[in-house]
Amino acid sequence: MENPMTQFTQELTELLKPFEPYLELRGVKKIKLIIHAGTPKTGTTSLQTYLDKKQRKLRGLGILYPHNLQKSHNPAAPKHQWFEKNLVTNHVENFLENLKNIVSQVKNNTHTIILSSEGIYNYWWNFPLESKALLSELNLLFDIEVWVWFREPLAFIESYYKQCIRNPQVQSNPCYGKDLSFADMLDIKWFAQHLNYQGFVSECQSIFGKNNILVFQYEGDVVQQFAKMLGLASPHDNPTPRQNKSLNSASIKILRTINHYNIKAKEKELLIPHLKQINEIIEPYVVDTLIDEKSKKRVLALAKPVIF
Repeated sequence: MENPMTQFTQELTELLKPFEPYLELRGVKKIKLIIHAGTPKTGTTSLQTYLDKKQRKLRGLGILYPHNLQKSHNPAAPKHQWFEKNLVTNHVENFLENLKNIVSQVKNNTHTIILSSEGIYNYWWNFPLESKALLSELNLLFDIEVWVWFREPLAFIESYYKQCIRNPQVQSNPCYGKDLSFADMLDIKWFAQHLNYQGFVSECQSIFGKNNILVFQYEGDVVQQFAKMLGLASPHDNPTPRQNKSLNSASIKILRTINHYNIKAKEKELLIPHLKQINEIIEPYVVDTLIDEKSKKRVLALAKPVIF
């Protein structure tokens, strides 16, 4: 039986061959693949919405922000969650099928492909060694750059805690949709390891090359920064506003109560619009924080930030 990794490399190599003459005219050997890896709570949804809306303009510049497979769970979603999902399960066949779908969208003028999913960072520590080996194979076929944004650790981990409380429960995840305080969640390794920025960067450098990991400090407007780097932004370009505004601490306490009763995901989702209304009304009255002084010290001790 043929090795799935060998089949993966051979099939993609053959599919990419017709584009080699056009790349040679530009003086390059491979199509550039930009992997935007998040992190969570750094404007990723806003960026994905923006890139999705600009697909036609990007194509004119030789940049592909690809559509997902029609048979995928949510084909219209402007993000590429199949990337991390298939890596977590080491599902080589599905990973290849999605990449073949992307190559089918490549044109003769395409020199760059962009994939975006905050889940790449979010689930990085769930990827088995076989999946990281698969990424090394992918690196042989494309000129890969990983773009990643990092927030100040305290701001990031508080916002990420809120997102974990907001998410529906997932059997395989120890944090999503649980009735846990911030201090309790910080005791969970899966949650705390998201503070290891440097660990993520170092592993990516070992797979894709030291100079192929572009690290940025989150300053509130990833959309504008990303657009400028692609040559899209102008004084008249109006970026997509933030899509996911964090809930305040009072609303999180209400969500924890809801989580306590372990209601179904669909029913929880029906409550969210009402919770957002409550959030807006009580916002002026909320002055407390979710992170006490002891937890702040723990966060700073656990954090391994990248030095900019």
